[in-house]
Amino acid sequence: MLSHLRSIRQRLLVLVLLPLFLMTCVLLAVFYFWTSEVGYRHLLMKASTDLAVTQETFKNTKDRYLTQLALLTQTQRFQDAWRARSEQQLTDVMDVMREQAGLDYIQLVTPRGCGYFSAVCPEDSSPLFSQAAEGLPVSGIEIFTQQGLQALSPALAARAVLPLTATEKARPANRTTEDRGMVVHLVYPLRGKNGRTEALLSAGLLMNGNAGFVDRIKETVYGSGSLAFGSVGTVTIFLDDVRISTNVPASQNSAVRALGTRVSEQVRQKVLIQGERWLDRAFVVSDWYISGYQPIVDIRGERVGMLYAGFLEAPFEQEFYSWVWQLVVITGAVMLICTWLAVWGAKGIYRPVETMVGVIGRIRLGRRERIELPPSTSSDLMTLGQEFNLMFDQVEQQHDHIRQAAELLEVKVAERTLALNEHIKLLQRTREQLVAKGKLAAIGELTAGIAHEINNPTAVILGYLDLLVVELGEAGEQVKDEVQLIVQQVERIRCIINDLLQFSRPGEHLPVRVAVDVNEIVQATELLVKHDLGQKQIQLKMDLRARRRIAGNRQQLQQVLINLIVNATAAVSADGRITVRSRDWRDSGVLLSVSDNGCGIAADLLGRIFDPFFSRTDGGTGLGLSVTYSILQSMNAEINVRSRVGCGTAFFIWIPVFQG
Repeated sequence: MLSHLRSIRQRLLVLVLLPLFLMTCVLLAVFYFWTSEVGYRHLLMKASTDLAVTQETFKNTKDRYLTQLALLTQTQRFQDAWRARSEQQLTDVMDVMREQAGLDYIQLVTPRGCGYFSAVCPEDSSPLFSQAAEGLPVSGIEIFTQQGLQALSPALAARAVLPLTATEKARPANRTTEDRGMVVHLVYPLRGKNGRTEALLSAGLLMNGNAGFVDRIKETVYGSGSLAFGSVGTVTIFLDDVRISTNVPASQNSAVRALGTRVSEQVRQKVLIQGERWLDRAFVVSDWYISGYQPIVDIRGERVGMLYAGFLEAPFEQEFYSWVWQLVVITGAVMLICTWLAVWGAKGIYRPVETMVGVIGRIRLGRRERIELPPSTSSDLMTLGQEFNLMFDQVEQQHDHIRQAAELLEVKVAERTLALNEHIKLLQRTREQLVAKGKLAAIGELTAGIAHEINNPTAVILGYLDLLVVELGEAGEQVKDEVQLIVQQVERIRCIINDLLQFSRPGEHLPVRVAVDVNEIVQATELLVKHDLGQKQIQLKMDLRARRRIAGNRQQLQQVLINLIVNATAAVSADGRITVRSRDWRDSGVLLSVSDNGCGIAADLLGRIFDPFFSRTDGGTGLGLSVTYSILQSMNAEINVRSRVGCGTAFFIWIPVFQG
């Protein structure tokens, strides 16, 4: 019976632990595939965003060069040379303008595209010339042949030549070099005294080998902290399918750029031939990248190249698998704890049962005992033990009664004659049979009771286990609530793990706001911007009269002040002035203002200064005021701006007082 009891105990433990183990494995597998799919979609969404930012930055750069060219034409020196129509003066001025704007060439042509002084006309005139002849500055991407580049500058033509490098997965090609040039072509109209367009200022920036151009875009798109540790973001400009400007390395751990390498045939077909955007993992030169490709269309509406932005896939995979292994280890630890709890709980059930079985075995040997269970025993088992004791009492009473009857019978038989010896023997055998049958009946009742009391909880356990297995097999709407509960618990475990490790995919908890002194933060910020102010001999005046302490975060407020003061430094001329004031604002907070006597902001631009990537400063990313606005919003603060062109700009910040 003890061996049978152990068998039942082992089978019940298996029935309890096996579904738990299988359910955990299934959940881990489902969670792995679900997380992998969602994580990959998030990477593609990031690649899509990076490509959009790259394209917008590329467009803004073209517009910035055109604006810069327009501003240079308004200088007094150029205007004097233009009014004099002096070839030498215009040539000298245009050389200076080219260096200041960072362009590769500037030339003066007629509205038809012919040389203004030489009257030499190109064979194929640019459509931009006819558009600019109507009086509007225009820009666009244009492909120059080697002859066209030679006409502009032999050095420019030599710089455009790139030897083609054999590239894995690229389309086979017969040519060995790429000598065409992709140029950002800028055309600005020049008017005569009658107000009509008399000449055009044609300028251009060659993309071939232009590392600084793509590096500036890369710094904007893939700034610090935007990628997983070890990942690398890259930006590339293609002429047809050839990398003419890129920061993709020629090989792993190489500092040489992959100029002259070509895109894979699969990407070429979709982007250049079909004109669609590519957003997927792609093999780039020597490794796999999460990539985005966008066709580049020239001024004639033809697809002449591609714009690419992407980042290494391997670091994200390593981070994902590291996180999965951590989850597996933690789940295994939880499983061990659950197993220990199940075994410990089973002992609490089977120890009383084993006690009962031991007492029954000793009673069968003729000993008189009672079942004694500890007080911590469950009420059901305690009731079962009490019933067993009552049964034992009844069996002993029957046994005593039978024994007494047998003794009386023996006395009566002894008084009879020897003639009744046979009957006495028969009675003795009858008595022995009755005793045996009584014991067998008592044991049968006892066994039936044990089976009944054990089978009831066993049937309940088996029923619920069968129901659980059936429902897990359905894996549909029938188990929606159970699956939802499991998901919630798993999510709870995940939240607890994240809170313990803290990081790099990403997070963003809001910083704790405490009581801070605005005046002290302003004075501390002066040391951080002292270098920028000293370069232009700008005077920083502080009029700090606020007495209240505000609710904020010191580092974030300091970042806001640095952004505003640096912007003001860029707006004022040498020996300018920047003033920072603080005042108690009624009973609700503090008013902080940063004003300058710089060039000011045009009225039509005031509504856009807080937009991301909008900047009127050379080399600016257009993110400073956007970040400032977001920080102040998180602090329940408000910001406003007033500006007059030629007079200066003032930013006003209302910050709520700290409620202790």
